[in-house]
This record gives sequence, C-alpha cells and structure tokens, in this order.
Amino acid sequence: MKRLVVLAVFLISNLLCAQVEFEAKVSKNSLGLNEKLRVDYTMTFDGDNFVPPNFEACGFKVVGGPSQSISQSWVNGKSSFNKSYIYILMPLQKGSLTLKQASVEYNGQTYKTTPVKINVTNAVDIPRSPDEAPAIKADDNLYLVADISNSNPYVNQPITVVYKLYFSYSIGISNWRELSKPKYNDFWSQNIDIKQLNAEEGMFKGERYRYVVLRKTVLYPQKSGKLEIEPLSLDIDCQVPTNRRNFWGQVLMTEDSKRVSAGSKVINVKPLPSEGKPLDFGDAVGKFDFKVTPSKTTLKSGESLDLTIKVVGTGNLKLFSLPKPVVPASLEMYDPEHSENVNTPLTGMTGSISDKYTIIPQFKGNYKIKPLTFSYFDLDSKKYKTIESPEIVINVLDGPNDAVAATNTKKETTKNTIEKTKSFAYIKQKTVLKPIAEDDFLGSGLFYSLLFLPLLAIPLVVLVRKKKEALDNDYSGNKIRKSSALAKKYLSEAKKQLGNKEPFYVALEKSLHNFLKAKLSIETSEMSKEKIAEILLSRKANPETITEFITLTESCEFARYAPSTSGSIQQDFDKAVTLLSELEKQIS
Repeated sequence: MKRLVVLAVFLISNLLCAQVEFEAKVSKNSLGLNEKLRVDYTMTFDGDNFVPPNFEACGFKVVGGPSQSISQSWVNGKSSFNKSYIYILMPLQKGSLTLKQASVEYNGQTYKTTPVKINVTNAVDIPRSPDEAPAIKADDNLYLVADISNSNPYVNQPITVVYKLYFSYSIGISNWRELSKPKYNDFWSQNIDIKQLNAEEGMFKGERYRYVVLRKTVLYPQKSGKLEIEPLSLDIDCQVPTNRRNFWGQVLMTEDSKRVSAGSKVINVKPLPSEGKPLDFGDAVGKFDFKVTPSKTTLKSGESLDLTIKVVGTGNLKLFSLPKPVVPASLEMYDPEHSENVNTPLTGMTGSISDKYTIIPQFKGNYKIKPLTFSYFDLDSKKYKTIESPEIVINVLDGPNDAVAATNTKKETTKNTIEKTKSFAYIKQKTVLKPIAEDDFLGSGLFYSLLFLPLLAIPLVVLVRKKKEALDNDYSGNKIRKSSALAKKYLSEAKKQLGNKEPFYVALEKSLHNFLKAKLSIETSEMSKEKIAEILLSRKANPETITEFITLTESCEFARYAPSTSGSIQQDFDKAVTLLSELEKQIS
C-alpha cells in the first residue's frame, strides 16, 4: 500500500512539473548585422514580476516591444495556458552573442530561462518586392558632421565643436541613439545644454539639406601638439520613400536604419610663445582686467579689513590661479575665500574670479602692501601683457606700538645666538686626559643603585595610583575642574574672535556659563536669573557685581543678532574679565 501511495505522489509531481514551463524562443539563431530578431519568453502559467535580461549588455537593442499575448484553451476536457512576452531586437555588433536568462515568479518560486546563443554575421541583402524596396538609400541622404571652429589654436585658447545631423528632404528621422560618445583627452571641456532640437535649413555638399544641432562643446587644449578628438557615433531610425503609392497617389514610406559617425578630428595645438613671457605668468590666456581692492585703509587694532583680488574678462578663467599678496609681519592674513562668476557660451568662458583675504593688524602704525602683478597672453595681439596694481597703505590708528614687537624680535634673535654659541661649546682647546683602566661595573655604586631603585619605586607607584583613583572617583571635583578649564578656554577663544561679532559672543556666553558651573555647582538647565542671583548672594557676592554679571549674560544673548561695533565688543570683553575676577575674589 505504501509503495502505491509513493508512486501516486511521484506521478502527480511529475505531471505538475511538466505543466510548469518557461523558455526563451528565438526566430533564428544566426542573422546578419542589419536583420531583426524576435524573442518570445513563453510560460505555461500565469507568472508575475517578469524580468527580461539587459539586452544592451548582451549586445542587442530593443526596436520593438515588449508586447504580451495570453491564450487559454480546453481540448477533450484538458486545459492549456500560455503567456508570452515578445521583443524585437537588433544586434549592435558582430560575433557570438548570448541572450542571458529572464526570470519570473510563480507560487513563491522563481523560474529562469536557459541562455540562448546567437551568431551575428556581416550585413546581408534583405530581399524586398519591387514596390516595397526603397526608392532612395539612407546612406546617401544622412550625414553626421563635427564642425570645429579652429583646428590650430594656442594652448588654453577656446575652440568649439558643434555636431550637426544633416538629412535630405526625401527622408524623415524618427529616433536616434548614441553608440559612442566623443572623448576629449587633454582638453578641458564644457557641454552647452540644448533645450530643444529644431530642424534648420542649410547648404551641404552644394545641396540644400535640413539639419539638427545635437551637441555643442567648448574645449580648452591643455598641452601643445596633435590632439585627437574621438568621434560621436549614432544609430538612427529613419523613413525612406518606396515605389508604392496610396489611393491618393502619395508615396508610401518604409522604415530603415543607419549608423553614422562624425569621424575623429585632429587638433594641432600651438605652444604659447617663449619670447617676452613674464616670470610670473600663470597660464592665463584671453583678455582680462585686474584689480586689487581693500575694503578700508584706516582702522583700529583688532579690526579687520578685506583685500579682494579680482580678474574680470574673457578667457580660461577657471584654469589659472590668482597672485597672492605679500603683507608685513605685523598684519595677520588668513586663507582666501575663492569665488567664481563664470558663464561658458560658445565663445568661451566669460565673467570674473576673485580671492578675498581677511587681514587683521596687530600693532599701531602705517603698513604697505606691495603692488601685485598679473600677466596674461592676449590672443588679439599675440603678445603677453602685464597689469600692476597700485601700492596699498594701511593706517592703524591705535593699539600696541610696533617697537614692542621689535624688542621681542631682538630678544628672540639674541636667544637664538646664545643657543648657537652653546652648540659649539664642545670644541675646547684645553686637553683633559683620562686613564684607560676603569673600575668594574659589577659591585659599583651604579650597579647597586640600578638594582634597588625599582624596589624603592614600588611604594611611590602605589601612592600615585591611589591618588589617581581618588581623583577619578571625585566626580563632583572633576566636573568643577573641567568647567573651570572650559571657562578659561572659551574666554581665550572670545579674545581671539574680537574682530568677529557672532563667534565672539558665542564663546563669551559659554565662558560665563562654565564659570557658574565651576563656582556654583549648577547645570545649564538651572541657570535662571533668580537662581544665579540667589546662590551668588548666599556666597557673599556683591549685589552690584551680581547685577552687572546678569546684565552681561543677557546682552550676550541679544548682541549676536543686534548691530554692534568693534568698540562695544572690546568693552564687553573687558567687562567680562573684570566681573569674573571680582566674583572669584568675592565668592566664599
């Protein structure tokens, strides 16, 4: 009985497996490069989530489909079901190609087709009836051209490449696809967006054609010599007329396709002339104006000024660096903020680039910023030109005297001289003789010192370890010490930010809060004005000092968003230092 049950289950499972089929059927296994291939993905069940292979990765393009067909029939009481996804493909290359697996889901399982190999040969002649044969060929009526504005430019001189598709009035264009994009090795390139493709009229090979501009690119050669531009290739679907006509006598069209290429182009790039080239030339080519502008020339110590170095004009603006100013040691200069306002039409880059330096004087006096020079190669005159900015004098009205800096410099120089003198002290003229025989190390004082020193160090290590554990367990003390250190750190940071309003008040406010944390043992969330005043009074602080301290904390909150001068910022900093010092003395 058991054997019959097993046999029945086996037969039923085989029948079910036989009903579940999923395969790829092709119209032919060998075809020419210009022929089409039909692929049917057929299944005997109603599957879901059908996923075809990546046809382009397999060497084919889809020219038709997908279309779907479903059929179901009953014959002699038996039902059959078929579902198909149909694609029309065109090979992209010759050789042995493989259509990879497609997949579909059914009853929680995934089924896949077997890969299919296709042999693609050279293009073949496709027989057509005389009426269906095209009256003209697309080969003689369709051209892709790359127009080069200048095939013999200088290094960093802009040239343009415009790709135009010419087609005669006898044919129509329905679609095109890029087979290979042009490559611009050793060029700086910028594509210009074409928002809408419009057909225009023009002369080509002595005849009137229609054409469409497909791509515009601006190029800047980066080295001299013969540079190659690799071609743009397209696969174009078109309609060509046949010998057939409809009822009203109009010519009927048929579908055709053609692959066109603009061909590679060679650009012979000339090097920039060496004659008359300035020493400070930085590869700028075009026509430019150069300006160096300070935001102000009279200021106080601690205030800042902005020095803007700007180049305006037409040329390779994004491909060279601006000159860097040289300032006296008493002026602290920060790294520049670079900005660009450059457009790139077909004529090349145009606009401006600039570097803005922030400079803060340290001492009182007059300081000169040397003139800057900017050199470029002028394409119109084929000569180098140099523009020099005027000398800039910065007048600092107040602050410490520069003589103090000179004194410190003199002291540093004297110190370095003494250190250098000491470095040669080993050269002595007096001879000291030492005996060759030496005492044995074993049993010497150094021997016993090294022997017992580790034993004597053990109690010291134990003591230091206990002290460290006690400090680590003192959470309250550690918190106070950390807050005190942060208060000093942020106060120092506020001093550095005297020229910048918002960072200054942020640092000053953090310094005041951490001072209260350290001295009053309260958290930031508990820092209400009433709470601070109550604790400070209980710690015997002066009421006037308390009022001034609370007023200062309030002003820090509003000063970041309200207009303020450098004088008020300095006044708030001095006031904070005074109040913290007084509270340090008053709090018991």
